[in-house]
Amino acid sequence: MGFSTLDYIIVIGYLAAIALFGMLQGGKQRSARDYFLGKDSIPWWVVCFSIVAAETSTLTFISIPGMAYLTNMNFLQVTIGYLIGRIAVSYLFLPAYATGELSTAYAFLERRFGSKTRSFASVVFLFTRIAADGVRLFATAIPLKFVLGVEYPVAIIILAVVALGYTYMGGVRGVIWVDAMQMVIYLGGALFAAVLLVQSHDGGWAGITQLAHEAGKFDIINLGFGPDFWKTPYTLIAGIIGGGFLSMASHGTDQLIVQRVLATKSVHAGRKALIGSGVIIIFQFALFLLVGTLLYGHYGGASLAQLGLKSADEIFPRYIVEGLPPGVSGIIIAGLFAAALSTLAGSMSSMASSTVLDLYKPRAGAGLTPEKELRFSRAVTALWAALLVASALFFMNTSQAVVELALSIASFTYGGLLGTFLLGVLFKRPSQEDALAGFVGGILVMVTVISLHIVAWTWYTIIGVIAAILIGGGLAMLGVGRKE
Repeated sequence: MGFSTLDYIIVIGYLAAIALFGMLQGGKQRSARDYFLGKDSIPWWVVCFSIVAAETSTLTFISIPGMAYLTNMNFLQVTIGYLIGRIAVSYLFLPAYATGELSTAYAFLERRFGSKTRSFASVVFLFTRIAADGVRLFATAIPLKFVLGVEYPVAIIILAVVALGYTYMGGVRGVIWVDAMQMVIYLGGALFAAVLLVQSHDGGWAGITQLAHEAGKFDIINLGFGPDFWKTPYTLIAGIIGGGFLSMASHGTDQLIVQRVLATKSVHAGRKALIGSGVIIIFQFALFLLVGTLLYGHYGGASLAQLGLKSADEIFPRYIVEGLPPGVSGIIIAGLFAAALSTLAGSMSSMASSTVLDLYKPRAGAGLTPEKELRFSRAVTALWAALLVASALFFMNTSQAVVELALSIASFTYGGLLGTFLLGVLFKRPSQEDALAGFVGGILVMVTVISLHIVAWTWYTIIGVIAAILIGGGLAMLGVGRKE
């Protein structure tokens, strides 16, 4: 059917409306703290929706249905781990964050270990985020290039400008409120696609799922015991343990998420937002996997070669553009961009907040007025937006699958980062030198593990955590990093 004039109007109108909404929701900020943490307490349910939207990128929106098309629903085992990890963060990290007035996730590391640990963690976060989200920005530009008929650089800049518009003016408050609305939009789009797939099939639900049932597409549990246990990512044990530690790292130590939790202003509200997001994530991934399974029935189980596709990531976008009536394609593409912009805007805001509050402000002295802080914060936000564009342009010619690339970038640092936080929360002896050694050691171990493909990606974070704790904790027991 193709993309109609009505679809173009819906997508362009959505992009303009979302930018305006974010600017208006941000309110008036008077300082960097207002800009990065929200002037007033933000309702926990809004933050909950925002967390889900921030962690749901275009990669999730298009890749998970493609994964279900090729395999089954084993990925749902990982989402159980995601929920367990958030529960652990809620009861382990949030009380520690509430002791004192924290501005970023890494302020806790300064209070526990010292300023060097805070600065190092912030720098590691910035490099990881700029690379991983550069990949995500490029992935989002793929369908926009196809829809608008423009080149990749133009598509990348359009998306960056829209996200920067409401992030620059609205601050974190604008970002969080927009994210909450965008979660509703992209989930609504996915649900709409699932309903249309069932309705358009002659046999209805029974007819479209018959082939999927025969092919085992609805299988969820995979015990996976066997010679390839450690290299199989979606087993029950790997999913729960790996998903749990990955979620602890991403939701307990990554400023992208922690910035939102701190905006709730209380441990109880932050706890409800985090655990609530874990529940929603399970249903969200179940929906995305169901869409992929329904597409399997819609296309009669055809292979990628038979469909003329190069990767499974192209299956859902193809159906959106070619298989839906005018207007509906525009709504679902808008949902796809909603998933992308939420991650992109959150990345700009979190990187700017870490730069200003972790690296710049502690060294700026007392002469910095709130007005100057705010102007500088906005300028840094624009700078990171430009660097995200540059990062996306750098990854345009990559031959590796963008999903694998984005996951592997975060995997290099998450284990060491989470291990350092656990050293601070669970142990009293480790000093700053111990923590830094554990942090660096965890990263180096992960470089080795990932480069040699020793285990599946679901095991990456826990290996990095164990390495960081053993190195940092071992040095503390030996008294190497202690100053008597």
